[in-house]
Amino acid sequence: MKERKGKRFSKIRGRFSGIPALGWLLGAFVAVVIEYFWGDPLSEMLGLTKIPVLFGVVIMLKKPMLIPGAFAYVFIIYALPVAIVARFTSSLMNKIADILDKLPLWFSAIAHLVLLYYILDIWSDISDYRLLLLKLSLIAIMLTLSLNVINGYMGEFSCSHPGFMALGAYIASIFTVGLFVNDRILGHALISTVPAWVGQFVFPFALILGGLVAAVGALVVAIPSFRTRGDYLAIISLAFMFIVKSIFENLEIFGGPRGLGGQPDWATLPAVFVWAVLCVWTINNFVESTMGKALNAVRDEESAADAMTVNTRKTKMIAFMFGAFWAGVGGGLFAHVLRYVNPGTFGLKKLAEVLAMVYFGGLNSVIGSIVGAVGFNMLSEMLRPLEIFKWIIIPTLLILVMIFRPTGLIAFKSFDVRAILRPKMKTKERV
Repeated sequence: MKERKGKRFSKIRGRFSGIPALGWLLGAFVAVVIEYFWGDPLSEMLGLTKIPVLFGVVIMLKKPMLIPGAFAYVFIIYALPVAIVARFTSSLMNKIADILDKLPLWFSAIAHLVLLYYILDIWSDISDYRLLLLKLSLIAIMLTLSLNVINGYMGEFSCSHPGFMALGAYIASIFTVGLFVNDRILGHALISTVPAWVGQFVFPFALILGGLVAAVGALVVAIPSFRTRGDYLAIISLAFMFIVKSIFENLEIFGGPRGLGGQPDWATLPAVFVWAVLCVWTINNFVESTMGKALNAVRDEESAADAMTVNTRKTKMIAFMFGAFWAGVGGGLFAHVLRYVNPGTFGLKKLAEVLAMVYFGGLNSVIGSIVGAVGFNMLSEMLRPLEIFKWIIIPTLLILVMIFRPTGLIAFKSFDVRAILRPKMKTKERV
């Protein structure tokens, strides 16, 4: 019996194994288009009050009687179209993939990213809640990746990421609000006659400035920390987080404990998506570069790396500042997505969330960080109806992951773009 099930599973898997990423993206595109135009009638037909925002899980937990309808909705809208389109267009998609293989890799990557963006755009256009969740998930990817550079690739344990986020969030907010918004705290805008569309070109400078200030903050932590060994970085970085939080809580010129609001609505989905892609690209290039290899050598055996002429202290400081820069950029985006920033946001709870995403996804893995960030955010929102029980289930899952997969779900795996876009096929399938 088990052999028959195994053969059936391998047969089904074989039918879908040769489909390139372009085929799956096309299937997902068809699915979200179907939901956009026919999601409401189908949800009413199945007895659902509205289109399920998160694949029916929230509806199932709120009203168990609607579980059959939610399952049917997800199957009809998502599973069936994706499987059918991906399977029956596999031959055509493989021919297109063959053409893209002959072109530069960056061209193929951009083509896939454009299609992915339109899928996410249509999916999030159905509700503001989806849009907010998508933006926060993209920012979470940036934060998880940047912390993985330090805690994973460098092998240290840093607790300062909420502090770097706070610096980026406040500096970017002060820049945009102070220049373009009449605010009760920062006063009249310095440049009030500039058209709103100009802000989209100014916004990147605000984010970069926030990232640079966060990198300077990382330097303040790194100088005393990397003179010593052991767990001193964890202690000093934790102290840094509380210091930054305390500073913004006591600076009334920036809103104090009440926070700072009124940020311009410039953190649109295209802006957040582009910054997230840039973050993944630059961090992946960094960890695959000579500096990244030196970082791994320092992590595995610092004394041996030092003996092989690797400047260990310089390598660690560059990696630490690099990770802090992207945390600052993520913090700036976070403040402009919510259009409000408060010192209380950047405390122990935020630290626990980012650490959980890193260790849940996997150390030393760009793919693991993406999976950890998206999976943790989605799971957290899906379990929201359970209220207090949510914070029993999620820690339990994390404990199980730490027991059975101590390094995370997808650890120590390189981010091979070409392999992701075009999975390997069996010889028979290629003929």
